[in-house]
Amino acid sequence: MPESSPSASSVAVAGGRSLHPLYPWLVWATGTLLFCYAFFHRVAPSVMVSDLMRDFQVGGAILGTLSAFYFYPYALLQIPLGNMLDRWGPRRVIACAAAFCGLGTAVFAVAGSVEMAYVGRAMIGAGAAFGWIGTLTLITLWFPPRRFALVTGLTSLIGMVGAVGGQAPLAAVVSRFGWRPTLLWASLYGVVLAVIVLRVVRDRRDDGAGRATAAQHPRLWRSLCEVAAAPQVWAAGLVVATVSVPLMAFGGLWGVPYMVQAHGMTRPEAAASMSVILASWGLGAPILGWLSDRIQSRKIPILTGTTLSFGAILFLIYVPGLPRWLIFGLLAMNGFAGAAVVTCYAAGRENTRAAVSGTTMGLINALSMGLTAIYQPLIGWLLDLGWEGVIDGGARVYSVETYQMAFLSLAACGALAVAAALCMRDTRCRPVGESGKTAAQSLP
Repeated sequence: MPESSPSASSVAVAGGRSLHPLYPWLVWATGTLLFCYAFFHRVAPSVMVSDLMRDFQVGGAILGTLSAFYFYPYALLQIPLGNMLDRWGPRRVIACAAAFCGLGTAVFAVAGSVEMAYVGRAMIGAGAAFGWIGTLTLITLWFPPRRFALVTGLTSLIGMVGAVGGQAPLAAVVSRFGWRPTLLWASLYGVVLAVIVLRVVRDRRDDGAGRATAAQHPRLWRSLCEVAAAPQVWAAGLVVATVSVPLMAFGGLWGVPYMVQAHGMTRPEAAASMSVILASWGLGAPILGWLSDRIQSRKIPILTGTTLSFGAILFLIYVPGLPRWLIFGLLAMNGFAGAAVVTCYAAGRENTRAAVSGTTMGLINALSMGLTAIYQPLIGWLLDLGWEGVIDGGARVYSVETYQMAFLSLAACGALAVAAALCMRDTRCRPVGESGKTAAQSLP
């Protein structure tokens, strides 16, 4: 794609039709609506823990597995979906994904057994899988490369709006109407979004953006082998994966019942506290992405953010008697600092050739979703190990000590995150050359 911005007077699309210069932003905004929907579903189970345990008669391990069924297809689809978007175009793929996500939401809402709930949750994850990479594809097609980091950060910000909606607001609606009717109404969002995507999104500009030859874009297996052979991509992916665990496993599932048990919050209050993590992450993503570009460093923000993020969440869990203002401050620090890992996607792209950038981002995202899929049921299994037999309203109740024992897994995750961040080589925000060496590697 040319480095110049779209024309100030018009933007041309395939077929020669001129569109408004703000049209690229409209395309991007439409894509973010699916990512917003995806994030809503990632965290929604956290405010329905007791309801799901009661209705499906399950414990923490099974509930964690149920929540994680979103992440299994999500992670598996990250590698091939880049090729799917290139082959069929983001317009049709994103529209079908939105509709499928909505259908999965309806299946989950009416599920009469935990097995059917697994199916619905997996369908939601399969549709939601296209939200992030699909939007990044639209950014690549409709914006110059120099805007990629900023618009990617803004995408993360919009996604967190959906995550926040899946916390305190959803908790309030579920408390009033029940989780099944609420999710049935939420399923309509996917259908309406599919129609909007088909009406608004175009697959490419008329200046050649989005077109590629077979020589420029190697086949999926060759691309995957090339990306997998780059140690820096694995380091970046491991940082994203480990730092995302507190966001998804704590903020997205087990944090709400923990805050109720450990700090005496009501469920809406606990959901609001988790919204602080998500909102802070969304706010930090564009700011830290801009800062990374500004100081011409990927490693410094990533290493600093990783350390502060885990330090904050572990301090919150293991230091007793914290005042309410400090609790919310630590949650905000965890989210804001953790958002530095969005620059790992830029670091990953800078360590591979442009022709395999889609596969690079897919592999990084697959690692992130895969580790979260492991951690949600892992923490649930650890909670079940320490369960003392207390049941309230048909749902298991875990002691604070049991939560702290289970959350030791987060400490191990934090150590791995810092180690991976230390292994990252700073690209100085310069892309890899065709020789396969980064600009940073070439510096004396």
